[in-house]
Amino acid sequence: MSTPTESRQAKIIDELQNFIRKVLTDPTVAVRCMEIAREHRDDPDARNKIAREISSQTIVRIPESLSAADELFLDVIEDVLEDESALY
Repeated sequence: MSTPTESRQAKIIDELQNFIRKVLTDPTVAVRCMEIAREHRDDPDARNKIAREISSQTIVRIPESLSAADELFLDVIEDVLEDESALY
C-alpha cells in the first residue's frame, strides 16, 4: 500500500511523463512555451497569463487549478528565463 506522499509523487511523475511525451511528439511546443513566457515574464500575474496562453496556443493543457506538476513546469520555465537573462 502506498502512502499519500508516494501517491502524490506517482501522480506528478505521470503528469510530467505525459508532458514530455507531448514535447517529443511536437518539438514546436517547447519553443512556443518559451516564446509565450518571454512575452509575459514582466506582466503582473505573469505565471497565470503564461499558463493560460500555453493552454490556448499549444497541445499542453494547464488547468486553472495548478497541479504540482504544472507548478514544477512553470518553475522550470522561470529558471530558463533567468538563465537567459544571466547570459546577457
